[in-house]
Amino acid sequence: MENPESWRTVYDPQTGQDVILSNEDVELIKNVMGSRIPDGSYNPYEPWVDWFTNEVMETPVTGRPEHKRSFIPSRVEAIKVGRMVHAIKMGWMKPREAKDTSVERHKYYLMWNADDKSEDVRRIENPIPAPKPRLPGHAESYNPPPEYAFSEREITQWNRLSETPYQRKFPFVPKRFSSLRAVPAYDRFARERFVRCLDLYLCPRAKKMRLTIQPEDLVPQLPKPRDLQPFPTVCSMIFKGHKGLVRTISHDPSGQFLISGSDDQTLKVWEVATGRCFKTFEVKGTVRCVSWCPNSAIALVAAAVDNNVYLINPGVGDRLVQAKTDEILKEMPAQTDYLIPQRVRAVLTWNEPDKEQWASGFRVILTHFKAVKHVAWHSKGDYFSSVMPEGDNRSVLIHQLSRRRSQLPFSKSKGLVQCTLFHPLRPYLFVATQRHVRVYNLLKQELTKKLITGAKWISSIAVHPGGDNVLVGTHDRRLCWFDLDLSTKPYQALRHHGQGIRAVAFHKRYPLFASGSDDCSAIVSHGMVYNDLLKNPTIVPLKKLRGHDKFDDFGVFDVLFHPTQPWLFTSGADGTIRLYT
Repeated sequence: MENPESWRTVYDPQTGQDVILSNEDVELIKNVMGSRIPDGSYNPYEPWVDWFTNEVMETPVTGRPEHKRSFIPSRVEAIKVGRMVHAIKMGWMKPREAKDTSVERHKYYLMWNADDKSEDVRRIENPIPAPKPRLPGHAESYNPPPEYAFSEREITQWNRLSETPYQRKFPFVPKRFSSLRAVPAYDRFARERFVRCLDLYLCPRAKKMRLTIQPEDLVPQLPKPRDLQPFPTVCSMIFKGHKGLVRTISHDPSGQFLISGSDDQTLKVWEVATGRCFKTFEVKGTVRCVSWCPNSAIALVAAAVDNNVYLINPGVGDRLVQAKTDEILKEMPAQTDYLIPQRVRAVLTWNEPDKEQWASGFRVILTHFKAVKHVAWHSKGDYFSSVMPEGDNRSVLIHQLSRRRSQLPFSKSKGLVQCTLFHPLRPYLFVATQRHVRVYNLLKQELTKKLITGAKWISSIAVHPGGDNVLVGTHDRRLCWFDLDLSTKPYQALRHHGQGIRAVAFHKRYPLFASGSDDCSAIVSHGMVYNDLLKNPTIVPLKKLRGHDKFDDFGVFDVLFHPTQPWLFTSGADGTIRLYT
């Protein structure tokens, strides 16, 4: 057994024994090592007891009366003074020279003020000059111009305002005199001087420091965009082929292929390097969301079409991976000891495709009881989530592919769910409702955080690859950046788009993020996140990319970064997909 008291046991060389230190001994050693007073109970800041004061007591210590000799001139001192006077007259004794007070014996310094001020400014506070009285105008002249002379109507109005003299145009009636000598003494002179003195005496005066700030100084110093390269600037390729709105796009883990879903009831697989359409999957319904499985060991795409989620083998890439995927999904796993809960059975069914569908590439069909809007994969590639906004407390479902099981994580409805995302590193689930983003811990099954966006309608969310920053796009044109370690309120809100934001995305390797909007533009920004927790993220807008045409008041539907290159894919309402490099 280890000795639990080993940390406080010391060896005594005089007795040769191990001594266990008491709590008082340990505290004394800590105080000595910390350069503090060894005795912890001693207070060096006890109140000072003032034994001798400068206050004169009402009753003296001794009441003895003054001696009689205190009132009689001293005879001995008179003889001494006479001798000193005689010695000075004879020159035997010279008096001390008077001290030159102009030369300071000691030089004093002001301890508490800065040395860059002059002495008079330090010692005397700058007096605030009184405001100067208003200079007299033409109306005060002894011979004013005729336009300043009052008419009878103006004199009557001036007399009527005797109770409210501050409403008068002038405090006097302008008069004309033939010469300056004919001007009488001003009858209100003493009164005006008295009021002026009252103003100076009673009105407080404060010095206002005028700030000379240039407008350029208020703008934060951001690095120049050319110093933050690489980032996409030019439209290099346009993928054409869809006949309807291209609502969603996704790429495979390697970035070689791209899949898109459209309102023309098709899914198309493209090769990124050439822009060639490899395959087209016909689906009976509008494709709301498509997501490629991030696990490179299997070739699988999840597509949300009306009430169904199709798991499709795209048939591109490595043949061995395609064969392995088909082998895994060919047979349903045994569900001997597992009983599907009643709540899940009422919401969803796992179906096998028929032979025709299998030949087309469909591998598993998940039929929901409401329309599915969003699908998102976990980073490991086994779990994925589906969102039905109209499903109330059954809007979010989490599915496990390997066991063909599903679960409803929430029993209560927290609002109209827009989309969900898995945390890239931790077992967290981000659920975006209309106004808030909730972060749930899937292991503890509890709410961890609730992000307050202040927006009326959230459209999309994206999680930084590090996992500590979240990007939220809203239909009311705001792009909110959340730092999860900092606060539940936005660290920064960007309003660069003219219309609602449809999609946001982070790059996996480069410090870049993008947002696509209905104003037919995608804005690429620099977003550097530092490992130092004391350093805030740097956010710099870089480039506004245009190219899509408007259709039915819709612009850019989805934005997506290439997994390895600083390239950006955008899908629009004009039926095209654009690659910016």
